[in-house]
Amino acid sequence: MNTSKKISIRTAKPEDASFLAQVILMAGRAHVKRGIWEVILGGREEECLAFLQLIAVTKIPHLFHYSCYLVAEVDGSPAGGLGGYDPRYLGYQALRKAILEVVQKSGQSRIGPEAEKRSARISGCIPDAIEGVWVIDSVATFPELRRQGIASMLLEEILEKGRKLRFHRAQINMYIGNTPAQRVYEKLGFRVVEEKRDPTFESEIGSPGMLSLICNL
Repeated sequence: MNTSKKISIRTAKPEDASFLAQVILMAGRAHVKRGIWEVILGGREEECLAFLQLIAVTKIPHLFHYSCYLVAEVDGSPAGGLGGYDPRYLGYQALRKAILEVVQKSGQSRIGPEAEKRSARISGCIPDAIEGVWVIDSVATFPELRRQGIASMLLEEILEKGRKLRFHRAQINMYIGNTPAQRVYEKLGFRVVEEKRDPTFESEIGSPGMLSLICNL
């Protein structure tokens, strides 16, 4: 790590919505050709980012809501982020309500019948949340700031948050083949517990499928 740079971690705020949209998009892309959000929403990158920015600040909290996120800053500028949430209350059911809120309030048309069809084609490859876990999602750092320990710092902080909330295990899902990310997770104690593969997912995303990893807190 470059010790000349000051790295700090803080909780996200509503005004971070634009940055969080970038984090979610970067995390979805990882090493693949198109991230899950890009496949579902279609359209240009700018349209995807605009939609994700609105999703980050809905009244209804959910797994992509700013309140679930931590932000890493390098010398005072946002550099990376990740989310952590309780899937019982902030999982995909809450997300569906938040999407409806965005559509109703803004007239956004990115989520419609065609988007729902695209979502159905790939959602079967996303591992379910294991009962009683603290789920970590959307881990991303700007490319030019990687390999400085930022992701590890974020992960350690979000794991500690899970401990304080009295969770005993944490779960993270990732694309098969994202070896650098898997190494980071395994160093922190995660182990693979499930693998889901699907040819449609591979065709749409560019990865054979997804892994689910668990660690004790």
